Amino acid sequence: MSEEIVYTKKYISMTRLELIERLKKELKDKRFHHVLRVEATAIDLAIKNGVNVEKASIAGLVHDYAKQRPDSDFINEIKQKRLDPELLNYGNAIWHGIVGAELIKDELNIWDEDILNAVRHHTTGAPVMTKLEQVIYMADYIEPGRDFAGVKKARLITATNLQAGVAYQTKHTLNYLVANGKTVYPKTIDTYNAWVPQYEGEID
Repeated sequence: MSEEIVYTKKYISMTRLELIERLKKELKDKRFHHVLRVEATAIDLAIKNGVNVEKASIAGLVHDYAKQRPDSDFINEIKQKRLDPELLNYGNAIWHGIVGAELIKDELNIWDEDILNAVRHHTTGAPVMTKLEQVIYMADYIEPGRDFAGVKKARLITATNLQAGVAYQTKHTLNYLVANGKTVYPKTIDTYNAWVPQYEGEID
């Protein structure tokens, strides 16, 4: 299915195959295959939820574009673009989405804000997310290579209700961060407050 998508050049100047070749050079093999699975999952969710399939394909492929970059690349980007200086207190888990979107603009010439926001929010979520953002958020979480406690339930919930899937992921991610003494990015808490209470009955 993914292989059949032909990019219109409205959102990116490359063809899908050219983008894949670019990603192959940027990412290690394990990460590269992850993004291919995320793309396929995102396309499936996009079709089921009335989301632009081309945008889902591009966002799924590029969501981890900057994942394996050195910290110095992110720090330089934060300073040069005058992004929120608070970002300097975090690391790759946050940077590769929020700051990675800036690198995608600079290096892949993707300027569509729907796609960029899907990249920005694919790990932290956001209190308000478009359906495309929800699709990428969940595709990254439930792609077939994922194997963790609760992933089967996440897939079932998402197949029935994309928004409930967002709530499920957010609840379990925050629980994991707190249980393991990890730093919690403030937007993750905002996402929890916006999504989890209204879907609590569907994600228990």
